[in-house]
Amino acid sequence: MAPPLVSVPMKKKKKPSLVLTLSSAGLLIAAGSAAYWLQRQSSWNDLLVGANIIPGDALFAVSLTTDPQQWQKLREFGTKETQAELDKNLVQLRDRFLTNNGYDFQKDIAPWVGNNVTIAILAPKTTNKSVPKPVTTNEDVTADQQSMVMVLPVKNLEIAKTIFAQPKTLKQGKWVERTYQGIAIKQNQGLSGENFSAALLDGRFLVITDSPKSTERTIDAYKSQTSLATTGGFAENFPKIANKQPFAQFYVNVPTAAKIAAASPNRPLPTQVLAQLQNNQGLAATMTLEPEGIRLKGVSWLNPNSQRVLAVENKAGKMQSRLPAETLMMLSGGNLQRLWGEYVLTSQGNPLSPIAPEQLRSGVKSLTDLDLDKDLLSWMKGEFSLSIIPNTPKEGSPDNFRAGLLFMVQTSDRKSAQAAISQLDEVMTNQYQFQVQPGKVAGQPVVNWVSPYGTLTATHGWLDGDVAFFVMGAPITDKILPKPNIPLASSLSFVQTVSTEPNPTNSQFFLDVERTAKNFPLPTLIPNQQTLLDATRSIGMTSAVSDSRSNLYDIFIALKKVTR
Repeated sequence: MAPPLVSVPMKKKKKPSLVLTLSSAGLLIAAGSAAYWLQRQSSWNDLLVGANIIPGDALFAVSLTTDPQQWQKLREFGTKETQAELDKNLVQLRDRFLTNNGYDFQKDIAPWVGNNVTIAILAPKTTNKSVPKPVTTNEDVTADQQSMVMVLPVKNLEIAKTIFAQPKTLKQGKWVERTYQGIAIKQNQGLSGENFSAALLDGRFLVITDSPKSTERTIDAYKSQTSLATTGGFAENFPKIANKQPFAQFYVNVPTAAKIAAASPNRPLPTQVLAQLQNNQGLAATMTLEPEGIRLKGVSWLNPNSQRVLAVENKAGKMQSRLPAETLMMLSGGNLQRLWGEYVLTSQGNPLSPIAPEQLRSGVKSLTDLDLDKDLLSWMKGEFSLSIIPNTPKEGSPDNFRAGLLFMVQTSDRKSAQAAISQLDEVMTNQYQFQVQPGKVAGQPVVNWVSPYGTLTATHGWLDGDVAFFVMGAPITDKILPKPNIPLASSLSFVQTVSTEPNPTNSQFFLDVERTAKNFPLPTLIPNQQTLLDATRSIGMTSAVSDSRSNLYDIFIALKKVTR
């Protein structure tokens, strides 16, 4: 809009002509309007395609490229098994929306559609318009009430209008037309199963849904500006992961997903866990294809109305230089005490948590007679890492362990740390009859725990004066003492997999999938896990606290190439 007029004392001059005045005002208004429009278009370009159309309470949304070259590039990765799995899912999606209704993507859709299409899952419509409350029964929210919306941006309006005005003849039933809020809607009638509905919004977007009610909800969101673009924190955080040519982008509505999980009769979430999840608002990511794999740039953010805030502390990134290049897995973080506090906050009473905080506390107490919070975590306020390093047994020595587990933590109080470690030594001697023996590795003093059977079980010591380390399993202390000539941070696999951004960082993760899967059994965490592992070389992640309400992530998955 035009800048406000300011009164300034001036010498008396001849009044400008009315035409000149109106012309100048018109130019100012036009320039202001153009600037506002361009700014608005720029902000929309940084958001998920269709974010100004999809209802704000959508459970999930994913945008996919329509560029055939990018899809061909994706097919270069993985194995024949992963390609078959991808093809199966794409065929199911294509048949549901297109083939079953007589359409072919390349022939009927590609000539007029934009660069990306978005598919969203709408949460069941509830009668309560207020702030979401914990769900206590599975009558309020059920999975079978969810519906799907597809948003197709229009690149060629004339062709899109023709497709919309003259839909394909259905094998069963017929197309009927109705109007809602002044917008024409076409929907099938008399067809068993799903009832598809389509609407052309302002000549810019063709919206297809599997429910007439969902079409109305989408039009309402578009008209009343209650879309995803206006959801708390979405417009502020999604641009942080924007990319000009993404292969895919996705968004998850955390509170809505939590409500649906709470309604599940199989694994319901407790009320206190649901209340904690209401503090989180969104999780989003952009996926791009690179020569050696797939990169995901992600962001998560808190509900703007929540009382919880994040500590902006990014102090990780040094532990990788203390680890050898052959390290199989490494997880590092900036402040172990703070990480534990956040884990307790979100995991207490949650049956889905890997380890219940109260069980871990009681386990540490019963095994060591130490208080986890007071005796241990109180001095663990610096950077930490947990790593798996393969064993290289010396000739003639027993090969009892194939790898060693290494824990390192930078202490904020060495005196307290030394006292706690001495207590551990006493416990191992008095309660478990271990021999606690002083030793040296590369001239550096260490302490070894030797089991009653004569097997070296653990070693602990210090690095750089303030970094305590514990080695359990294989005797791999000689791989970190002295400092490795080729550290993990300089290894080719790590450099190619783990991003240097965001920088500074709060945590990093590295997994050499190819070498680990060959030598060690991995727990099954997801369906078709082995198929995915067979296609993956390594995985890396770097994260940072962006501000008091959001986190940034950079994940890279290095993939194998399909053998032709």
